[in-house]
Amino acid sequence: MLLTTPKLSISSSSSTTALTFPILLKKPGNFHFIQSTPNISLRAQPTSSSSSQMIEKETIETHRPDTFLRESDEPSSSSDPSTVRARFEKMIRQVQDSVCAAIEAVENGSKFKEDVWSRPGGGGGISRVLQDGAVWEKAGVNVSVVYGVMPPEAYRAAKPTSDNDDVKPGPVPFFAAGISSVLHPHNPFAPTLHFNYRYFETDASKDAPGAPRQWWFGGGTDYTPAYIFEEDVKHFHSVQKSACDKFDPSFYPRFKKWCDDYFYIKHRGERRGLGGIFFDDLNNYDQEMLLSFATECANSVIPAYIPIIEKRKDTPFADRHKAWQQLRRGRYVEFNLVYDRGTTFGLKTGGRIESILVSLPLYARWEYDHKPEEGSEEWKLLDACINPKEWL
Repeated sequence: MLLTTPKLSISSSSSTTALTFPILLKKPGNFHFIQSTPNISLRAQPTSSSSSQMIEKETIETHRPDTFLRESDEPSSSSDPSTVRARFEKMIRQVQDSVCAAIEAVENGSKFKEDVWSRPGGGGGISRVLQDGAVWEKAGVNVSVVYGVMPPEAYRAAKPTSDNDDVKPGPVPFFAAGISSVLHPHNPFAPTLHFNYRYFETDASKDAPGAPRQWWFGGGTDYTPAYIFEEDVKHFHSVQKSACDKFDPSFYPRFKKWCDDYFYIKHRGERRGLGGIFFDDLNNYDQEMLLSFATECANSVIPAYIPIIEKRKDTPFADRHKAWQQLRRGRYVEFNLVYDRGTTFGLKTGGRIESILVSLPLYARWEYDHKPEEGSEEWKLLDACINPKEWL
């Protein structure tokens, strides 16, 4: 049986793109799955010859370059041995390597598929996906370095703060570098993990020549289980707190609340998961300090997550546990396609679609008016998503 969701259309002055997500109804065991990610089709309407793309079309490469930075952005050998752009790119590529190596070590056989891509005007990325492994249903770890211009609505998606009211109409040149990962394991007692760390700069638009360059850091790591093991949640949050406390004791409580507020599914009245840390638009601290902070947080992913996976990956489970996991994966899909700023920004600027949507699970599930029995383990998870808790 084939079901098709409504089409999601994105419009700009230069093009209109329609995304269609076919959903296949499967029957493994005695319950239903809904497959949500394959067969993504793009339809672009003709554009005028004077229109330009927000981001240039990518080209698949056969090898990894030493850097995706434009030559003008590379570190100078004289007074500036290392720019923030260059050091951030180096950091995210090292984290990608270490996280992928840790995942492959747990998999003990399955390997990531890698795509390297670039753009003619500079920039590119490395997308790595491990699918249908022994432990992970789908694991994506992507890095990207992107140059482009964005319309004001995309700028607001990237930085929705009060100073956006002063943005003049017209394209805003930008630079963005980041690492983004979502890890969906098979076992319903093993949690999904998401992390993303990014650095962003904008130049003055053509409508405001001479305006100062803006920069900011953003990111976070958050934890999305289908079942609560309190010792696991406490371990995860304690690692986040430890990373934050090395820089400012106010960071963890502040960014923990920010995470709870950000991953809120408004139409459901619940959070996507059990939180973690999240921050964005950070530029009111020393730039070097924020670079070190982002690095520390990114390097904390492995100790926060892999010990939990090792503990839970072989836990016996029944069909009902798997069905509940897929219902929670449905919530994951809803948040990412409706509310997530990174997804919104990527779609509005013509980013690489396979990289943008790699966060979606292979399978998700929706049931009409599903309500877990009060007091059940499923109910406890839902209650914690509706009423965020302090785990430490």
